[in-house]
Amino acid sequence: MKKKILVVDDDLDILSALKILLVPEGFEVTLCQTPASALAAIKQDNLDLVLMDLNYSLDTTSGEEGLRLLESIRKIDENIPLVVMTGWATVEVAVSTMQNGANDFVQKPWDIERLISIINNQLKLASSEKNSQRLTQQNQLLQQRLDSEFKGDIISQSPVMKKALALIAQVAQSHACILLTGENGTGKSMFARYIHQHSNRKDANQISVNMGAVSETLFESEMFGHVKGAFTDAKSTRIGRFELADGGSLFLDEIANTPYSQQGKLLRVLEDQQFEKVGASKTQSVDVRLICATNANLNQMVASGEFRKDLLYPINTIAIEIPALRHRKEDIVLLADAFLSQWANKYGRNKLVLDEQAKNALVSYDWPGNIRELNHVLERAQILCQGVFINVNDLGLSVNTAQSDIAMVDAKQGEFAEKHALDSLADLELTIIDQRLKHFDGNVLKAAKSLGLSRSALYRRLDKV
Repeated sequence: MKKKILVVDDDLDILSALKILLVPEGFEVTLCQTPASALAAIKQDNLDLVLMDLNYSLDTTSGEEGLRLLESIRKIDENIPLVVMTGWATVEVAVSTMQNGANDFVQKPWDIERLISIINNQLKLASSEKNSQRLTQQNQLLQQRLDSEFKGDIISQSPVMKKALALIAQVAQSHACILLTGENGTGKSMFARYIHQHSNRKDANQISVNMGAVSETLFESEMFGHVKGAFTDAKSTRIGRFELADGGSLFLDEIANTPYSQQGKLLRVLEDQQFEKVGASKTQSVDVRLICATNANLNQMVASGEFRKDLLYPINTIAIEIPALRHRKEDIVLLADAFLSQWANKYGRNKLVLDEQAKNALVSYDWPGNIRELNHVLERAQILCQGVFINVNDLGLSVNTAQSDIAMVDAKQGEFAEKHALDSLADLELTIIDQRLKHFDGNVLKAAKSLGLSRSALYRRLDKV
């Protein structure tokens, strides 16, 4: 989609010239001659950037009208990029515009290449900031939802999770880099916090970065920081994520999304524990404990040339796979109970209770979305349940999955017995087996596995009847 730019100037010739300049660059341009019409346009349309004059017809030199317009725009939209232009440029005016919310300053007559560069840079920065804010909000929401599972200790009864926790306990207080792998929604970011909080760095910062939100052009500034004046939009010195995490832990989520062109720079700081801010000549030392996470197969990415093999070594000192929820069924009801407590507190309602059929359905379901999906299901049940007990219908799980079909058959055994006048347990077994075979289009192995049987055991039951 074309980026929308609002140009505000009382000079029609200026407006025409800028439209002629910007439209061929791929921008959608709206023109306004007065501060009042500009504010109306900002309220009515979803704009991406404002390019505005500082002086208008009421006062052609002081810039007071422009400064008031800046303040008014910022009250409407705190984040929209504002680029100011004026033919009466002084240091004092430039400082005032920045203090009142401008992102950059251009003097008339402008240099065309510089103006286009400023506009593009401001749009890139704004887009990156929006993505960062959105992902931060998502991460915060997920963290809140996962915090109910983590209260100093992680809820676990399953052998596979106990094995993972034992390995975490063994390595948490070391300085080794840890790579957390596993499917989406398994809680890798929560385990990163758990590792930090059980390390000897727990009193220092843990800084988290979603590498999928760091663009290639802003990678160095984001990770290592920059000094004032390092590039056009570097209005002040910025501290990077490595420096913020000095003495603590740095969590790089979605590590597989690190741009290939920047992976060598990441490797250097991991190997040497040194870096330079963008625009600085001074080398800084840093002491961080690196924790990474991914749901991608990094070995395959190395083989396909998407990930550096020499970077995989330092981040993969200790690899811990966080098991999918379907592999830790012993924990499902415990987690569900914790989530119900969380949602009862949030919505100011009494805590609801799962009935036995609902518990069976939760345990039988495959959970492709893992803990994240379980939490959503329990939130929905908390809202929709009309009584004290949550039943299967309140959960809204798909009845097309093999496992939930078993729960339905099991829950309706009495109905089958009455409706079909079943004379024995053998008849009931045959009915259930027949259901499974039909569901899997006659595939005996899949039907047997869905019932917790071997193929030979399933055949033996068929032979009996």
